[in-house]
Amino acid sequence: MGRIKIVGFACNWCCYAGADLAGTSHLKYAPEMRLIRVLCSGRIDPKFILNAFKNGADGVFIGACHPGDCHYQTGNLKTIKRVMLLKKYLKQLGIEEDRLCLEFISASEGEKFQKVANQFVEKIKSLGPLNWR
Repeated sequence: MGRIKIVGFACNWCCYAGADLAGTSHLKYAPEMRLIRVLCSGRIDPKFILNAFKNGADGVFIGACHPGDCHYQTGNLKTIKRVMLLKKYLKQLGIEEDRLCLEFISASEGEKFQKVANQFVEKIKSLGPLNWR
C-alpha cells in the first residue's frame, strides 16, 4: 500500500502560523500532511477540495481561525457552511465525509496543530486509500 496523501489548506493568520509554531517548537507531525497557505479559509473554493480528491488526495484538511477571530470578519463562518454542504456532497459521490476535516487552530496553538494533524492522518490511514479516482 502506498503512502496516504493529505492536502491541507491553512489560514495564513491562524492555522498556518500554528503549524509554523509546531515546526519551530520541533513538534513532529505526520509528513503525509501537505499544507497550502491561504489568506483566509473563506477563500477556499469547494472546487479546490474536489480537485484535491480527484487528483489523488486521500483526505483534505482545512485549518481556520476560531469563530469570531477571522481577520476578514466572517470568512471562517462561510467555511463552516461550505464544509457542511461539501460533506453531504462527498457522501453522494461515495466519499466518506470523515475524509474532510475542518479544525479551528490559532497561531499560538502549535501543540493543537500537531495533535489534530496526527489524529487526522491516523483516521485517514484507518479508512485506507481513497478508491474514488
